[in-house]
Amino acid sequence: MDYRNLIIRDPEIMLGKPIIKGTRITVELIMRKLAGGYSTEEFVLNYPHISREQVLAALAYTADFIANEEVLEIV
Repeated sequence: MDYRNLIIRDPEIMLGKPIIKGTRITVELIMRKLAGGYSTEEFVLNYPHISREQVLAALAYTADFIANEEVLEIV
């Protein structure tokens, strides 16, 4: 999924955290709700201005962020 049109970072919005474009909903909020047991459907039901596609974009963004994370070995 190409999330680049759905997820943005703007230092003027939510201190530059990644958000769903056109909202103040952070990727972090979506991840915390899903980790807390929300299903995608429940999230969309409770945040009706967010689509299923946007929730999936947040998941894809997070997966790419983790995949590109550098691991530093502390000796």
